[in-house]
Amino acid sequence: MIKLTGLSKKYGKTFVVQDADALFPKGEVTSIIGPNGAGKSTLLSMASRLTQSDAGEVLIGDKLLAEWETKELAKHLAVLRQSNNINMRFTIRELVSFGRFPHSQGRLTQADNDIIDQALGHLGIEDIQHRYLDQLSGGQRQMSFIAMVVAQDTDYVFLDEPLNNLDIKHSVEIMHTLRRLAHEFDKAVVIVIHDINFASCYSDNIVAMKKGQVIKSGTVHEVVEQSVMESLYEIPFDIREVDGRRVCLYFNS
Repeated sequence: MIKLTGLSKKYGKTFVVQDADALFPKGEVTSIIGPNGAGKSTLLSMASRLTQSDAGEVLIGDKLLAEWETKELAKHLAVLRQSNNINMRFTIRELVSFGRFPHSQGRLTQADNDIIDQALGHLGIEDIQHRYLDQLSGGQRQMSFIAMVVAQDTDYVFLDEPLNNLDIKHSVEIMHTLRRLAHEFDKAVVIVIHDINFASCYSDNIVAMKKGQVIKSGTVHEVVEQSVMESLYEIPFDIREVDGRRVCLYFNS
């Protein structure tokens, strides 16, 4: 489990995240939701040490984040940022193989290649693995970057808006893959996501943020509730239950 306690970050006198608490359990998918500027990406970035916090603690397993050696941390925590720009010309397989670097240091073994094959298969891109990134659609590129994170084979997986550039079909496939990573492989999968219904239908837990603060966190049924959603987004919500899942209808009258 990852535990965040009192995390804060400010630029000048303005807090972008203030006194945030959250839990990211292993074996479950946790979505971080909220309007633009809520501090979602900053929270995830502080939890992965990509951004230095001004206050608070992050506990990964039984050790504080600050105590992890960088090379060892990379074997336990994988991060996909919101923006991924690579200028060099790589094939999909070459990109995905970078996920093995914390384990292999660039000297791929048969075991590494087996894991790369599995990651390509999880994302359904094994048939195009030898195509170059500049030959791909935006969705195919995103699938390739997610496969790279999957190939890192860590206990904790952070993804900042992984559904960027993906159509509905590929978004569903990604969310199915992330649920499988959590539930079948006992990983803590944490995503920043804007689509409320993808969050509610595929997550186990939700952290709702607004203006830098966590206003509600818990199970989907605890967070996806009319008063919480209307307070979070400041528009009317109608919450329906379909096959045991919460579905949000939102409009502005």
